[in-house]
Amino acid sequence: MSFYDAVVPAYLQMLNSLTGLLTKAEAHCEARKIQPEVLLGARLYPDMLPLSKQIQLVSDFAAKGCARVTHSEVPSTPDTEKTFGELKQRLANTIAYVKTYKPEQFEGADAKQVTFPAGPDRSITVTGQQLISSFSFPNFYFHAATAHGILRHNGVEIGKRDFLGVS
Repeated sequence: MSFYDAVVPAYLQMLNSLTGLLTKAEAHCEARKIQPEVLLGARLYPDMLPLSKQIQLVSDFAAKGCARVTHSEVPSTPDTEKTFGELKQRLANTIAYVKTYKPEQFEGADAKQVTFPAGPDRSITVTGQQLISSFSFPNFYFHAATAHGILRHNGVEIGKRDFLGVS
């Protein structure tokens, strides 16, 4: 399996499944007369980030993961989304961006050194494989699972198949 095949389809699967989750969440709000801002601001615990930020971070880890391992320009996306529609558009933009990458851009990227910021005054250098497997994927899936958990905790009728995007 190529490095591209191990990375890009995984990002795309989850980005697409989150789009479906947001569609169900939006319908949940409409059916139950819940203000969308309430669900978009929901958290699993007070010190955790809200649903909207979870989606923004998933988007960031996918786009930046691809950019960093291919030594492409890292995209900057301001976190301005305040509605389900805006968050779904952000996911659509990220899907389109990730789809621009070609397998040849990933050739040898697993072994190349990648330096990325790890806080305001620190950076880390690892191989592309280490970046994806030890940093990007864990964060990407953490925020995706947290978004799913927030929605499920708030009564949105979703399950594992929805998370996997196979419903």
